[in-house]
Amino acid sequence: MACILKRKSVIAVSFIAAFLFLLVVRLVNEVNFPLLLNCFGQPGTKWIPFAYTYRRPLRTHYGYINVRTQEPLQLDCDLCAIVSNSGQMVGQKVGNEIDQCSCIWRMNNAPTKGYEEDVGRMTTIRVVSHTSVPLLLKNPDYFFKEANTTIYVIWGPFRNMRKDGNGIVYNMLKKTVDIYPNAQIYVTTEKRMSHCDGVFKKETGKDSKLETQDTRWCGSSPKACSLETQEELVFRLKAGKNQRPSSMQSDRRVQSGSYLSTGWFTFILAMDACYSIHVYGMINDTYCRTEGYRKVPYHYYEQGRDECDEYFLHEHAPYGGHRFITEKKVFAKWAKKHRIIFTHPNWTVS
Repeated sequence: MACILKRKSVIAVSFIAAFLFLLVVRLVNEVNFPLLLNCFGQPGTKWIPFAYTYRRPLRTHYGYINVRTQEPLQLDCDLCAIVSNSGQMVGQKVGNEIDQCSCIWRMNNAPTKGYEEDVGRMTTIRVVSHTSVPLLLKNPDYFFKEANTTIYVIWGPFRNMRKDGNGIVYNMLKKTVDIYPNAQIYVTTEKRMSHCDGVFKKETGKDSKLETQDTRWCGSSPKACSLETQEELVFRLKAGKNQRPSSMQSDRRVQSGSYLSTGWFTFILAMDACYSIHVYGMINDTYCRTEGYRKVPYHYYEQGRDECDEYFLHEHAPYGGHRFITEKKVFAKWAKKHRIIFTHPNWTVS
């Protein structure tokens, strides 16, 4: 009798062991361990449970519409890398680490070619301001032919994104998908833009925009304009149309503060689409006031104004600037509730 009981115990243990072995094999097939270790293997980062690391079904994001098909964006990511355009990325040599994340996010026209060692070579999603679309179109083969697997999400105000033939940016995008039919280009809906504005107001207590009547015009020199009108003028100059924007003849954006940045729109979508986010090269709200901070150009791919000088200029502009510093405070707040880490430089989120 004892032998029979012992044999049954051995069989039960063997069955459990076999079941656990099959479960581990299944998980190994679903989880990219180098991705977990390299993309999120930072000191002090908590290990991510298996239940949350396998590829989930695509989620539908109704605030983003495909220019060609008019269908909503479908996207779902596990571990995301958001790569800043900051000069902080120069010399970091984290390109291989970034490329092992499941979704890699970039902003505006930031290139990878020639900078692969520091920023990586892969791009899954590129979030682009309406004012940066002409910069993409200066090198369309690079962005839409060579990188035709990238998803482009273009944000902008209704006046530039309208679909009735009067939206200058939307018209550009329509022509682009005609030339490059495989290009995956999405635009934010007006409702989604209002949502992003609402999130800013909820987090800061300030409106991000307010439309008022104003017929002023600053001529053809960006230096003569406020930052707000500069945005419209520089867009026209990038597009090769040095003329007064028709949208500015009757209205302009003046507000308590600012225009939301591309980083803001990137975070809003990434927090919906990603289980975990690793942000590379973004400075926090106090960085520029710390002693001995690293002085770098605003963009890693071009020489120009010092990053901190640019931040202060925008933060204290009477109207029309991006409130980069204010946004970083909000990002730090979000990092306390979401799986977000910041490195190069590291953030301390208490």
